[in-house]
Amino acid sequence: MRRFLRTVRTWITSAPGTYLWLAALFVTTVALHRMSPEFEREFLLQRSTNIHELSTNPVRVLIASAFWIDGGSWIPYALLYTVFHAPAEHWLGTARWLAVAALAHIGATLISEGVLNWAILHGHAPQSAVNTLDIGVSYALAGVIGVLTYRVPRPWHLPYLGAVLIFYGIPLITGRTFTDLGHFTAVLIGLACHALTPGRGPDTDGGGRNACRGAGRKPG
Repeated sequence: MRRFLRTVRTWITSAPGTYLWLAALFVTTVALHRMSPEFEREFLLQRSTNIHELSTNPVRVLIASAFWIDGGSWIPYALLYTVFHAPAEHWLGTARWLAVAALAHIGATLISEGVLNWAILHGHAPQSAVNTLDIGVSYALAGVIGVLTYRVPRPWHLPYLGAVLIFYGIPLITGRTFTDLGHFTAVLIGLACHALTPGRGPDTDGGGRNACRGAGRKPG
C-alpha cells in the first residue's frame, strides 16, 4: 500500500499543472451545484466564449471559460485528465503541455465562433446564437489528445490517430454544430504542435530531455 501511495503521489506531483487545474474544476463544480438553475445559467453566460462575450471581454472569457464545467459530474474529468493530460505533461513538461492546451482552447474557440458568426451573418443560424453558452475544457483536452499521437510508439501511432479522427470526425459530419467543429479543430491544432514535442515515442525522446525538433505541421 505504501508503494502504491508513493506511486500515486509521484504521478500527481510530476504533473502539477494537470492536477491544479483539476482541483480548480472541483471547486468550481461544487460552487455550481450550490447555485439555482436560473442564476447558474446567467453566471456561466458571463464566462462563456460566445460571440457577444468575445467581442467585449475576449481575454477574460477565454481564461474564465476554462475553469468551469457546464453541469454534470467532476469525476469523468478526473479520469480524462489522468489518462490524457497527466501523461502529456509528464512527457512535454508543464510549459509545453500548457502551450498545447492553451493553443487548442483559444484557437478552436476563435475558429468555431468565427464560423458561427459567419453563419449568423448569412442567415444559416439565428441571431440569438451570439449568446450561446460555450464554456468548458473539452477543446484543450482534444488538442492534448491530438498531440499525444507523437508519443504513441510506431506503428501504433497510426491506429491511435485514426481512432481520434474518427471519434471527433463523425460528430462533425453528422451533427455539424460549432462545438463539433471546435473539437475537430482542436485535434488538428494538437497535431500541428509537433514542434513542441521532444520525440515521436518513448524510446526516441531521451526521457524528454532532447531539444524540440521538427517543424510544425498544419493538417488543415
